[in-house]
Parts: sequence; structure tokens; C-alpha cells
Amino acid sequence: MPRPHDAEAAAVLAGRFAERGAAERGFGATPEGAALLAALGGHSPYLADLALRESATLLRLVERGPDAAFALALDPLGRADPEATRPGVASLLRQAKRQAALIAAVADITGLWALDRVTGALSDLADACTDYACAHLLREAQARGDLKLAGGAARHDPRATCKGSGLVVLGMGKLGGRELNYSSDIDLMVLYDPEVATYDADRAGAIYVRLARDLVRLMDERTEGGYCFRTDLRLRPDPAATPLAVSLPAAIIYYESMGQNWERAAMIKARPVAGDRALGEHFLREIRPFVWRRHLDFAAVADIHSIKRQIHAHKGHKGAHAEVQVAGHDVKLGRGGIREIEFTVQVLQLIWGGRDPVLRDPTTLGALAALAAAGKIERRAAADLADAYGFLRQVEHRLQMVADRQTHRLPEDAEGLANIASFMGFEGPEAFSAALVGHLRRVERRYAGLFETSPDLSAGDDVQGDLVFTGVEDDPATLATLRGLGFQNPAAVAATVRGWHHGRARATRSERARELLTALMPSLLAALAKQPQPDAALMRLDAALARMSTGVQVLSLLARNPALLDRLAFVLGAAPQLADHFARNAAALDGLLAGHAAPGTDPAASLPALVKDARFLEEALEAARRLVTEGKFEIDAAALEGRLDTDAAGLARSGLADAAIGALLPRITQDFAQRHGKVAGGALGVVALGKLGGRDMLPGSDLDLILVYDHPAEAPESKGGAKSLAPSQYFARLANQMVGALTAPGAEGRLYEVDMRLRPSGSKGPVAVSLSSFARYHTESAWTWERMALTRARFVAGAPALKRKVEAAIRQAQTRAADAAQVLADARAMRARMLRDLPADGPWDVKHMPGGLVEVEFISQALQVAHAHRLPAVLSPTTRLALAALAKARILPEAEAAALVAADRLWRAITAHLRLTVGRWPEEALPEPVALALVAATGHLLPAAPAAGAAIDQPAYRAQMRAVAQQVRASFIRHVGDLETS
Repeated sequence: MPRPHDAEAAAVLAGRFAERGAAERGFGATPEGAALLAALGGHSPYLADLALRESATLLRLVERGPDAAFALALDPLGRADPEATRPGVASLLRQAKRQAALIAAVADITGLWALDRVTGALSDLADACTDYACAHLLREAQARGDLKLAGGAARHDPRATCKGSGLVVLGMGKLGGRELNYSSDIDLMVLYDPEVATYDADRAGAIYVRLARDLVRLMDERTEGGYCFRTDLRLRPDPAATPLAVSLPAAIIYYESMGQNWERAAMIKARPVAGDRALGEHFLREIRPFVWRRHLDFAAVADIHSIKRQIHAHKGHKGAHAEVQVAGHDVKLGRGGIREIEFTVQVLQLIWGGRDPVLRDPTTLGALAALAAAGKIERRAAADLADAYGFLRQVEHRLQMVADRQTHRLPEDAEGLANIASFMGFEGPEAFSAALVGHLRRVERRYAGLFETSPDLSAGDDVQGDLVFTGVEDDPATLATLRGLGFQNPAAVAATVRGWHHGRARATRSERARELLTALMPSLLAALAKQPQPDAALMRLDAALARMSTGVQVLSLLARNPALLDRLAFVLGAAPQLADHFARNAAALDGLLAGHAAPGTDPAASLPALVKDARFLEEALEAARRLVTEGKFEIDAAALEGRLDTDAAGLARSGLADAAIGALLPRITQDFAQRHGKVAGGALGVVALGKLGGRDMLPGSDLDLILVYDHPAEAPESKGGAKSLAPSQYFARLANQMVGALTAPGAEGRLYEVDMRLRPSGSKGPVAVSLSSFARYHTESAWTWERMALTRARFVAGAPALKRKVEAAIRQAQTRAADAAQVLADARAMRARMLRDLPADGPWDVKHMPGGLVEVEFISQALQVAHAHRLPAVLSPTTRLALAALAKARILPEAEAAALVAADRLWRAITAHLRLTVGRWPEEALPEPVALALVAATGHLLPAAPAAGAAIDQPAYRAQMRAVAQQVRASFIRHVGDLETS
């Protein structure tokens, strides 16, 4: 019997106990009684209160022994009263709990019961309370007309009432294994058969969910009588997405298709504890193949290992449970604790239990013995673990007996530790500490020996701390780790990751996908944590996993290519548009892995063949949309990462658009001819202007197009189709079909937005223009702004013969004589109107701002129009090449042309980067992470490039931007004219 640690509290209990009556006074006067009361009062305020409140039970225990006293405490729960009210049932349950708790504590402290008898008795109490409560709730349901009970409402045996009720209550965890600790909550799973006892199977869900909710309330609601058991239903299948009660068919489907390995471990201990036990046993037989696999699946074994390995993802970290200690140590979750013993046993059971049913013992000590006997664990190791388990469970019970708290952590103060040491029967804290540390270190050593060959899930020095996402609740140490990594809402992150493990994302519904995810998780979180907004990056990944039909391919790719994780995380964190594409199309990872410039990875190269081989037009369009979307993603990602510079990215985007137009035009023409035949000698071509014409497309650029057709002057109607059309009508409809193919949305979105306002008829005339009209208009009627736009014209698709004619017409129009002074005056006036009607949208609109991209292009285009009739060599659709040609012709000073080329490149780089990250940004200062990435991507284009690794100075960056803009504006004034005079 432990001597009292707090002699004063022990004396108070002895005095108050004597005041209860003569019998109590007589017991307290005996040496045995005095020692027992001193042990209770000198260590535990909770047990002292119980001894006073249930003094008759304590006396009965002394008189008859703990087994008989315990049976009497549970006896009322075996005789259900059909007339009992809900408050009466609650009162009876709490009375049984108080009496049984006192008996179990005394039997434990005095050594009358061994550990397995103590935990078994506490489990029997929970079984009886749950059964009694369920019987009462079922009778209530029958009285409401919800259920028809086979045993009738008047049956006095709770088990008879529950039989045939369709209700199954499984005990999970320590309750299921009959290993309940002293102040444990109970893990229950409530299942039901909708066909057995309901009058209407469609209402079964609501009926049994109400029953489950009432069961929780009846068990754990605190009243003046205390509480019965804290009840947890979160071990049911996918608790975040399922009701409190789950139908048996749904549960079976879940475990067969999406059950996780940690749930296999949990189901080892599952047993029916209330309701229709036979139906519960039937359910457990049905899911037995899920729990016990006949053949070793080494991927599953690695996943089982990784569940625990996640707890210490970085070796040598300084987390809460990093070292064996005494003060504040968690004897359940800490190093060398109960959880490591249980986990060791469960993993070995899952590995070998499918082949040998003898190893399926639900109790930890029973399973250890069976594993040792079968040679699956060394006998000495099994003995060390069994000894430690018994000692640590006893410590756990003493910790909980002090105040009836579900705690596993030793006190951090000396006084609290001394109390526990005394309660355990040690002479002092030193002896207790030595015994405790000895057990913890032996467990740690045995555990490490078992798992030393398991895969290393360390994410490197970036992850220090616990990463546990199994089970159904947040692990505090994991939340601390996530917060330390930089996640703003660790609870939401943990819930999202648990959702992946539960298969709520489409991509993680297969077992193999979840195994890969478990192994990847530390590295994945470390990569996401490096992003400016890791929470947003993770949510974008969540959206991607939700949209993917399967995740095995993607997760396998990431597992085989660790560097790809960082690249994907960069895209998810830095570029919302690219992240959205990845969410829609997991194949984008292939582009990230290969890189745009890798041989055979250019989507433009395969577009013509893919479109040509399509069985029908819609298939061809979808193939083109898919490849163009993938190509845009690869190019934009490569540009964002710095693998493609601004010029190369513009060329790549333009090449992709050229390929799409060039591949689709003949296919559209062929499909159109099947319905309307052909116009003899006629053809349609596509001319690009703007960014596509200049081969410097930016992310999100639309296509400025003119569709030009030609046919013999006396060509008749089309022939060979179901319906003939006049040539002008024929090509107008064909042009509409072509524009529709480029702009129509599909599963992959639309190919491009198309702008046709630069055609001779503007936005109001026919979509297609005849070659003769095109040539006549630009020779006789084109405005200066149209002539400027035509400097970027480039024939991109159509028959070679038509190409020669169109290019000749373009060249003739470009070299038509011009009044240089009038051209420059018109350019000035046009720029002045733009500044008035289309001002810059904030300080980062480097396209429209004074001295911005538009003014660089105006200088290039106006000077080409003014001088091309006498110096045609200055013509080029690409701004930077045209500026260089103007310098070569001595129209621009060489240094000034170089400065304009640099400005053109800087403005395009800034625009591209912002379009991929924040989009339009009206404020002066960018978000710091965006500014950091922007300077990294464009800093080398500034006149005074920042030093590598230098701190980001946004005002200095903006000052350099203004300096470049002032240079451009000065050039504009010098060569085009002063806007003040316009």
C-alpha cells in the first residue's frame, strides 16, 4: 500500500470518512482501513471524494472482495427497466460508473487486481453502460414509431432488446481491446442495417443518427452525478464526411475501396460492445480481408512504417517528444512510450496476421506473447516491451486517478512528480525516475531496432518536428511543426492532409495513391513551405487532387523525381493561373519534368499530325486545345522559373499559336468542303498582327488576325458539297468557322481569344476580306494607325501560292510612299488620345504608362511607316529587330536604339511576370514575395542590376523603372514629337 504523499489531505479524508457513520468509523480505525484511506486521500483528491460519496461501496469491497463488489455495481445495468426515463437512466449509469471506478482503483492500488483485470473491468463497465443506454434509446425509438424491435419493448435484458435492432456499436481502440485506462474516453463506431428494424429504409439514416447523437449525450453529459464516459465517434469511416451513424453497406464499401492502413491497425481491436452483437460480428467477418491480408504487400508495409516515421520526420529534431525524460514526459506519445509499444505490436500483426490467425489477439500483451511464440519478435525484446507496457500503464492510471483527467503527461513540477512516485509505491522521485527511464530507453531501443530499415521520410533540415496526419484529430506537436514551417492556419492544413488520406480527394482514393502520399508528405510540405503563401499553395494542390481522376501517376512521378516537388510547389505558390491549369490537367507535370526546350517536348511539333489524325473535327479541336494548353503551361512555367528568357518565351508562345492556326486551317477547310464543296482556285489564309505578328506574345495575349481569301475573278459557286455557296459567302462562312474553332470553349478551355478589329472593314464588316480588297484598302485608304499596325503583319497559315500573293500585297502596302511629317503627327495624336482615354491602370501597368511598352512600339512603327518607302530594310514585325534595323539605317542612334530594345524587353518581362502572379496590381507596392520573384526574374534587365542576394528595395526598383520610362519618353519626343503640341 503506498504511503500518503500529502499527510494532511490523508488526515482530512480519514476524519470526514469517520463522520459518515459507525461502519465507516470502524473501518477507518483498523490498520488496513487507515492505510487505504491514507493512500487514497494522500494522493488523489478525486478518489478521496469517491470514497466519501460511495462509502458503502468501499465497505462492500472490503467485506466481499473487489470481484463481488464490482459485479454488484454492474448488476443494475443487466436488468433494464422498460418504464425508466432518460434522466433516470442517466443517473443509474453515473452511479455504476462511480462505484466501479472506486472499486477498480482500490483493487489496482492494493494489488488485488493485475493490470489486465483492471483494464478488463473498466472495459466491462463501458460495455454494460453502452448496452444499457442503447437498450433504453431503442425502446424510445420504438415508442416514437421509428423502429420495430424483434424482442419487444418490455424485455428486461438489454441484450435481448438490442438483438434484431439493426444497430451495431463497435468498441474501438482500448475499449475494443479490453484495455481501457482509468479515465479513458471510449471510442465507438455506430453502424446500422437500414433493412432490419425500420418501417421505412429511406428514413433509417436519420433514425440511427439521432440514436447515435442521443447515445453520446447520455454517456458524456455532465450532471450532478458526474459523467459516465466521454464518448468519441471519430473512428468511423471518413468522419469528416459521414454522419454519426454509418450504414453497414456503406462501411463495407469504404473499407474495401478506400480504407487506410492506420484503419487496418485500428480494426485489429474492434469488437461489438452493444447493439446487435451478432450483426456486429458479421460485419467484422465481412471486412476481415481488408484487415488481414493473406499476402505480404511490401508497399503497404512501407506505408505502415511511414505512419509512425512521420512522427519523427527529421532525425535528431528537438520536438516535444525528442528525448527520453521524466518531468513533463508523455508516457503515451513520448519517446519509448505506450504508443511505440502498441505500434510495434500492431505493425507486426498486420504484416504476419494475414497468414497466421493466432497472431490476431486484440490485446497488446496477448499479441506480444503470440508474436514471440511464432518467432516474429525476439523473446527478450517481447519481454522488455511487456514489462515496460505494464509499468507505463500503471503510471498512466496513477496520473489519471489524481483528478480523473484523461492525461498521459507526467507533472513538470517537483511536487507533482513526488506525488506520482509515492502513488506508484516508490520511496522517492529518484527511484521512480530511474525505473521509468530504464523502461523508456528499452522501448526506444527495441522500437528503433524494429524500424531501423524503414524508409527515411526526412525532408531534410527544412522539417524539424512532428508530422502526424493519421487518425481523426489534430496532433498538437504537428500543428506546432506546421506553424514553424510558415503555414498560417495549421489546423486547416492538417485537416486538408487528413482529407487526402481519407480519400476525399479523387486523386487519393486508391490505396497505392495514399501510400505514395504518406511517403511524400514531409518533402511535399517542406517544398510548399518555401513559397510566399504556403497555405494558398497547399489549397491549390488540394483543388488539383480533387479534379484528378487518379493520383498514382502524379504522385509516382513526384516520388521518382524529388526536384520536381520544388518546381511544382513554385508553380502552386507563385502563379495562380498556372496552378489552375495544373489542377485541371495533371499531365502538366510531364512538361515541368522535361522542360520546354527538351527534345521531343515541343507541343507545336506534334500539333499538325495530331489534328490531322483525329477522326472528326471536334476530336481535332480537343486535341489542339489540350496540346496548346499544355504548351502554354510549359512555356509560362519555364519563363517564370527563368529557364526561358523573355524573348525566347515570346517566340515559343508565338510558335505555338502559329502551329495551332496552321494545323486547324486545313482541317477546318476540309470539314467545310464536305458540306459546301470547294471554290475552284480559291483559298483562305491567316495574317497575324500585334504580339503574334511580332513573335513576342505574352501570357494571356489574344490573337490579332486578318483572314484573307482569294479566288479567280469569274469563279462560280462552290461545287462538290451538299449546298453550294457564292465565293464571298463561302469564304465568309469558312472564316467564321475558323475563328469559332480558335475561340470556342472546350474541356481544356478555349484555344485563344481573337481580335479582328484590324481588318479593313473594322469590327462591323465581314470576318474575311478578299485579297483584292485588302490590297486596295491598304494602298488607297488605310489610316496611319492601320499602317503602323501593318508593320507587324505576318502570314501564318494558308496555301503557299496564297502566301506569296498576300505577302506581296503586305510588302507593297508597307512600302507605300508616306508623308513622314504627317505620319509622326498622326502617331502623336493617337498616343495623346490613348493617354486620355486609356490611361495606365496603376503604377505597374508598364504597357500603357508614359514611356511604357506602347511608346516603344509607337517609335518603332511610326518610324518604319515614315521611312520604309525609301528604306524597306527597316521593316520587321518584331519590335526589337525593327529598332535594330532603324539604327543600322541611321534613323535612330545606335545607343538610343539599344536603350529602347532594353526597355522593350524589360516592359515585356515585367508584364509577363505580373500576369502570371498577381495579375493587375493597382497599388504602389507589390506584395513582398511577388516583388522578390519579380526582381529575381527581371533585375538583370535594369540599368543597375541588383547584386545577387541583395535585399529587395521596391522603391529603388520603381525608381529605375521611372528612369527607363523617362528615357523612352525622351526618345518618343525626339523622334515622334512632343505630345504637348498634339
